[in-house]
Amino acid sequence: MPFSAVDTNTALIVVDLQAGIVGLPLAHPVQGVIARSTELIGAFRRHGLPVALVNVAGAPPGRTERGTTGGHARPAGWTDLIPELDQQPDDIAVTKYARSAFSGTGLAAQLRARGVTQVVVVGIATGSGVESTARSAHEDGFHVSLPVDAMTDGSPDTHEHSVTKVFPKIAETGTTAELLALLEGSRP
Repeated sequence: MPFSAVDTNTALIVVDLQAGIVGLPLAHPVQGVIARSTELIGAFRRHGLPVALVNVAGAPPGRTERGTTGGHARPAGWTDLIPELDQQPDDIAVTKYARSAFSGTGLAAQLRARGVTQVVVVGIATGSGVESTARSAHEDGFHVSLPVDAMTDGSPDTHEHSVTKVFPKIAETGTTAELLALLEGSRP
């Protein structure tokens, strides 16, 4: 379903656009994902809307069939947000140790304190950090919008599954251009 609205108090959540992740093999060219994400960041900042920049520094300690990366050392700089995001003092900075940007970070409370009713989620990886964050936001009562051209995954199949099977149950989806048109049209 295409985007229907951009609430007055909408926040942008940018997931895991960090040095250690953008260089991984991805299903879609990362430069396009970065360009569309930074275009959204610029528009949200121009309109005085909250921007949350999220990085991941570990994983939950629980056992999984694939193992966990929570205890593995990462190279220096792995968690650094990419410079294209141009982090600003007013941005909400979130470091997570789980897939969802909401898990144990206080992000929901920070957004609610700003009166946020809707979130737009972009970044890497579609079927992991983006999907988990979108699910949490939906379950916490936020309206969720997902510009699917501003995200990618290491697996084309996982990306496609999230976009076609999961996202329609928890969010509205569309393109960055469609969301920006709504955002610009909803502001004086």
